[in-house]
Amino acid sequence: MAQRERRKEVAIEPLQQQDQDEEENVLKLQQLEGNGVTAGDLQKLREAGLHTVPAVAYTTKKQLLAIKGISEAKADKLMNLAAKLVPMGFTSATEIHKQRSEIIYITTGSAELDKLLGGGIETGSVTELFGEFRTGKTQLCHQLAVTCQLPIDNNGAEGKALYIDTEGEFRPERLLAVAERYGLEGEQVLDNVSCAKAYNTDHQTQLLMEAGALMSENRYALLIVDSATALYRSDYSGRSELSARQMHMAKFLRMLGRLADEFGVAVVITNQVMAQVDGASLFQDPRRPVGGNIMAHASTTRLYLKKGRGDNRVCKIYDSPCLPESEAQFAISPRGIEDAKDT
Repeated sequence: MAQRERRKEVAIEPLQQQDQDEEENVLKLQQLEGNGVTAGDLQKLREAGLHTVPAVAYTTKKQLLAIKGISEAKADKLMNLAAKLVPMGFTSATEIHKQRSEIIYITTGSAELDKLLGGGIETGSVTELFGEFRTGKTQLCHQLAVTCQLPIDNNGAEGKALYIDTEGEFRPERLLAVAERYGLEGEQVLDNVSCAKAYNTDHQTQLLMEAGALMSENRYALLIVDSATALYRSDYSGRSELSARQMHMAKFLRMLGRLADEFGVAVVITNQVMAQVDGASLFQDPRRPVGGNIMAHASTTRLYLKKGRGDNRVCKIYDSPCLPESEAQFAISPRGIEDAKDT
């Protein structure tokens, strides 16, 4: 029992200190004030969803001009000031390699799945989970919402989690079950997970703006959107709305990528599948992830989840810039995601 109590302290206590460290590390908008930039200008940026200096640096001039009260001269000034504080030029491959060696990976709960992913879910990038129903997408999201709170030495990220739920499948009791497995205090684990229900695609995008505001104030390690495409399939229907749907989805996904870059969080999105009805489907798996090329280009790593025997599931590397095409099995249990069971 004493050992378990020590694990609680090690796993949860660092989050309090991380909040203070994050405030020091994040370049907040206040650093742009002066030289013609007023507090009122910064408030306009916040209302538009820009809460840090990198957010301004990554934004196009066209988007800044779309903010009410920001003139062309003010937009130029903001961009110039942000560019001086945020490195955006060329960097040597040696430096990039060093930066990547310091990337934090969040454990999935399964040693075999972590091995497949090169250590776990990578922070600072977008990971897409797609597959049919009951393949473990939502279960894995719940698992990560807990394991991201673990210490880095325990394959965690010592941060909080944001969870955007579009299908009403978020269940706090699943978090408690996983927390008990790791010897964590259930109430504190729940306090470190903030969930919002999205009701339409516009609301889903608005929640990302709120997420940016929260991340600028506290240490978050994970942002989950489960699912990223469900509301698009209901809000937009037919070929006549296909172009509008893809443009809206592209904007949403770009915001996700920006948050991953801006705050170094792991972004995990789930996606549905659809059947491909053409001649090629006779010779290969007819299921394809929803979203087309826009979703494919927005996701850094794409994982295809399939059903296995019993409680076992199969995860296949569908697309990745560095991971080889391979697959691993894992299991869904009352304790969360674990290694596959022998069948």
